[in-house]
Amino acid sequence: MGFMTGLKANKAVKAQRDGNTEEALRLYAEAVSEGLNVPRYILSYAVLLLRNGQYEACKDLLVKHQKDPGMTGENRTQLIVDYAVCCHKLGDTKKAVSKLEEMHRHGPSGTIYQTLGYLYADLYDMKNAPADEASADEAVPAATDAENGSDEVKSPAALFREGMEKALAFNREAVEYDDEDSICLDNLGQVWYRVFGDKEKAKEYFDKAISFRPGQIDTLWFLSRYDLEAGNTEAAAEKLALAAEGRFSPLNYVTKETVDAEIARLKA
Repeated sequence: MGFMTGLKANKAVKAQRDGNTEEALRLYAEAVSEGLNVPRYILSYAVLLLRNGQYEACKDLLVKHQKDPGMTGENRTQLIVDYAVCCHKLGDTKKAVSKLEEMHRHGPSGTIYQTLGYLYADLYDMKNAPADEASADEAVPAATDAENGSDEVKSPAALFREGMEKALAFNREAVEYDDEDSICLDNLGQVWYRVFGDKEKAKEYFDKAISFRPGQIDTLWFLSRYDLEAGNTEAAAEKLALAAEGRFSPLNYVTKETVDAEIARLKA
């Protein structure tokens, strides 16, 4: 990497910090085309692409630079997490989960707990549940019982129920790993709310999450649902207004557009 390329990368970082997304994207793209392969720049570029919704471009960038010299273990963790987010946003959540599960087997990480915990909640959301009764054609092979020489066959519904329990166990583990991590607390709340439909249990974790991070977008969204159910539109609108001021990410349950639309609905 030449001196001028490095200078261009530094300018890209400054533009990114200043919120000049278009200029930062242009500078990063030029630097990469000139041979930029320093992990901290590549990962900063990837974050910008993610936040700009350019998931395919981000995924390609990460695949191309996964073996760059100087890639530390921490860099690689972030690269895999960002790659998984790209897969999720491109519609392949199962692949995203598989990648993060593989990373998690190498040891605990707050970033993995946060990201995989959310993806479990999303994958096993009750709206994705298959029919309770699966036909024989829909049954899929599961684990092989080698000792008894037989194959265990489980329906999609049974496999989904196992996934629900896995989502709960993992997110409980995440909160045990760091019981002050607002994202992990929110994820566990979402599992109770979205996966198991236990709103009372979910609120316990949403309340804890918001106590550590009062402006956390998804937590505010879910807490506003409780306000609306209690008929307190004013309290819900206040929470949504605060959420709308936050910095949205690709792993938020709600988008800025969703929050703004809900605020407009309540005002109407």
